[in-house]
Amino acid sequence: MTINAEAGAGAGTALLACDLDLTLIFSRKHFGLAPGAAEPEVTGVEQIDGAAYSFSSDVSLRLLADLHRTAVFTPVTTRTLAQYQRVDLGLRPRYAVAANGGHLLVDGVPDPLWADEIAARLADGCAPLAQMLDLAERLGTQDWARMVRVADDLFVYLVAHTREAIPDLSEVAAEVAAAGWSLSSQGRKVYLVPGPLTKQAAVMEVARRVGASRVFAAGDSVLDMPMLSAADRAVRPAHGELHELGWEAPNLTVTSGTGLLASQELLGLLDSWVRAGQPSTS
Repeated sequence: MTINAEAGAGAGTALLACDLDLTLIFSRKHFGLAPGAAEPEVTGVEQIDGAAYSFSSDVSLRLLADLHRTAVFTPVTTRTLAQYQRVDLGLRPRYAVAANGGHLLVDGVPDPLWADEIAARLADGCAPLAQMLDLAERLGTQDWARMVRVADDLFVYLVAHTREAIPDLSEVAAEVAAAGWSLSSQGRKVYLVPGPLTKQAAVMEVARRVGASRVFAAGDSVLDMPMLSAADRAVRPAHGELHELGWEAPNLTVTSGTGLLASQELLGLLDSWVRAGQPSTS
């Protein structure tokens, strides 16, 4: 696949690859504020059935707007395309990544060239979706599982009744790995994702298209690890799946705060990193 870098991009361009859920946006139960702490001003950024479901702090949204003007801000999520399209951060990023790298959106529209590239990688690099769906449906008959879902015909996930009910899935993870897929849990969801389907692959494509000289990344889950590891600098919040694992990396900063305050903190860090690489105007 050959796509030239965009005109006007190149030297000095910073790309910010940012996960959404539990990194930039939060349901109320995940605000993560200390008991008795004052709640910051928040804005609803996602509605479900007419009711606000996910929120960002107003401070975070102002920082995002600033970063959108000074860098290539790219939302990167495991959400399906439809789930991503419910989110409104008050800006229109040129690029976005959904379905864990399965969709590369350009001005809000999935890029067919990237879709063809992903289809070829999946055909060559792992067992077919039907095989993993069969495994997921067998798991779905167990008491802990509430439902099984296929995400955009790319990967599979199960939703548990409660997070605590999810059993030890080590043996299942080994079976999944032998098929060229990976298994990870986040909250009440257990994801089965093909190995070639990564956020990082799509981020690399965006970086190539814009000629990015620096890539910064933020995220909280195991599915964010390749993206975080490959970035020039990365930040994760002091909550979520990676925090529970105690995951560290040489290029990684961990916030001191959690929840909404961690989001504000990591965006402030990203802003400082972008500004540190900008040419002086004096």
